[in-house]
Amino acid sequence: MNTAPRPLVDRFGRVHTDLRVSLTDRCNLRCTYCMPAEGLDWLARDAVLGDDEVVRLVRIAVERLGIASVRLTGGEPLLRRGLPGLVGRIARLGVEVSLTTNGIGLARTATALREAGLGRVNVSLDTLRPERFAALTRRDRLDDVLAGLAAAKAAGLGPVKVNAVPVRGVNEDEIVDLAAFAVEHGYVMRFIESMPLDAQGAWDRTAMVTAEEVLAALGERFDLVPVGRHGGAPAEEWRIAGTDAVVGVIASVTRPFCGGCDRVRLTADGQLRNCLFATEESDLRALLRGGADDAAIEQAWRVSVAGKGPGHAIGSADFVRPERPMSAIGG
Repeated sequence: MNTAPRPLVDRFGRVHTDLRVSLTDRCNLRCTYCMPAEGLDWLARDAVLGDDEVVRLVRIAVERLGIASVRLTGGEPLLRRGLPGLVGRIARLGVEVSLTTNGIGLARTATALREAGLGRVNVSLDTLRPERFAALTRRDRLDDVLAGLAAAKAAGLGPVKVNAVPVRGVNEDEIVDLAAFAVEHGYVMRFIESMPLDAQGAWDRTAMVTAEEVLAALGERFDLVPVGRHGGAPAEEWRIAGTDAVVGVIASVTRPFCGGCDRVRLTADGQLRNCLFATEESDLRALLRGGADDAAIEQAWRVSVAGKGPGHAIGSADFVRPERPMSAIGG
């Protein structure tokens, strides 16, 4: 008879049940706050975990470590060939499977992904203005993203969440418009404080629109009723009075939620990160390809999480930026 897995606990007593799996570091957008116009030096294809390797690591995480939810990320995960098949294999392990995407390509894949076992999607959308979208992403693809959102909702990939990063002098004037758009279409709007994870190292805290500023802007249009935070979820939520619509704010910088963090991250090349801002990684790919058994991989996972720090320390003298940018870590 199967026994329950021993929880994946760090030295601060945080139990980790959420795994973020990056499927590629490649992306078909070139967002100005993420990477340079020419892109980055992508991982060699043989460095990226294959489907069998991804499934094995997720299986170990589920069966031996108590992981209950898996978020597939990138880069842009829809660029992964055969994605519905991989989603299906992961879903059959008995975990909740979700996806973070820029929405390009979602219109043609949403139904197949839902049928494979995908539960829901988060779609990045920082502006509703075509010319601004083209300037921000260096690609004229806003219509594709909007079509992807609609397709995701129609396929039942809900709640469909829309993620926006407001940046001062760039798109902070659209906070209310984005929220109204989400309410109109039945999406869940979430605003995320910008973080020092861009490839260029150009992050400027003074350009970051804070959670307080986001809430002040929303409060000019909507009557917000606090909902709070659900478990280890990163977003604080508010309901718009008189509706069922919810907006969330992920204040990673000004209201860090590290004390309730329940997630670990696996990069596309098989490196385990116990924190988004970790400066060290554990090489699970080497163990996989070196013939390690499940018990050895489980132990490496536990050692990594046991060494997790109390928080990211952004804004303190002790903060050190991770070498990898967000696109290479996985959102």
